[in-house]
Amino acid sequence: MTTQAAAVDIRSLLIDAANLSLSQLPMLPVIFDRVGAQLAERLRQIAWAPPHFTLNGIGSERMGEALDGYEMNAIAGIFHVATWDAQVVIGFDRNFVFTMVELLFGGDGSERPVEDERSFSSIEVQIAQMLLENAGQALQAAFAHVAPLRLRLERTETRMDFASVGRRHHPAFVARFLLQAINRGGEMFVVIPQAALSPLRQALSRVVTGDSPAPDPGWTKKINDEVQRTEVSISAVLESRDFTLADIAGLKVGQVLKLQATTRSRVKVTSNEQPLFWSYLGQNEGFHTLCIDEPIDEEREFINGVLSR
Repeated sequence: MTTQAAAVDIRSLLIDAANLSLSQLPMLPVIFDRVGAQLAERLRQIAWAPPHFTLNGIGSERMGEALDGYEMNAIAGIFHVATWDAQVVIGFDRNFVFTMVELLFGGDGSERPVEDERSFSSIEVQIAQMLLENAGQALQAAFAHVAPLRLRLERTETRMDFASVGRRHHPAFVARFLLQAINRGGEMFVVIPQAALSPLRQALSRVVTGDSPAPDPGWTKKINDEVQRTEVSISAVLESRDFTLADIAGLKVGQVLKLQATTRSRVKVTSNEQPLFWSYLGQNEGFHTLCIDEPIDEEREFINGVLSR
């Protein structure tokens, strides 16, 4: 082994030893899940059919190896993160770009997908730049709960050897997302150098709870409408009495059970044996009516019942 080769091997070993593992940063998968949800929500505002994003995996790879797999087959955006003094890469493969172009222009997926290996057109590159801006904002929003940052799109590249944001043998975290829309698909990838996340190691080692993606307003309205239409049965109880089994066995047809309640007594309105309201009995056009007086406070009723014993 030559001296130069030995030096390279030693350097690689030192770099590998300093690598962060995904298990040390449990917050990172949570953040990338948010990226997919945030981006889907943003694109729903401009696409006629809702796109869906699924986090397909996160791994630690060398920068060059991660990008080489997309050579001549993707559009990548290089973003500068001032607070990290670093850059990150967000990119879309060919199928992602073609799917989104068709989706944004009203396509329904009925035409055959583009399968040639031609260069991206000027319109496709401009649309990809718009999508990259949205993806950058989604990544920025996803990190907001851990470390506020601001991403600025510096340039776009279709040559992945120009898209590297560090030495090609340096480690990076790579997240891949699967796009599904109009019966088509594609892949989005995010490459973040591990060196950029090292200062955030402590923050990313704690899972932040208590937050969730914003609910889909469409689904929220639909669920609310369905709940509002749900039919329930209610009962009005004027008075209840306790009987023994002997009392029940002694009941005869025509026997009258006297109640202590009067026309001024309040009626308990229940549903599925759950007390709801106190009300008063009345009449209107030959029908019995109930006038709601107040909601039933079960805790107060229980305390009053104990005190009256």
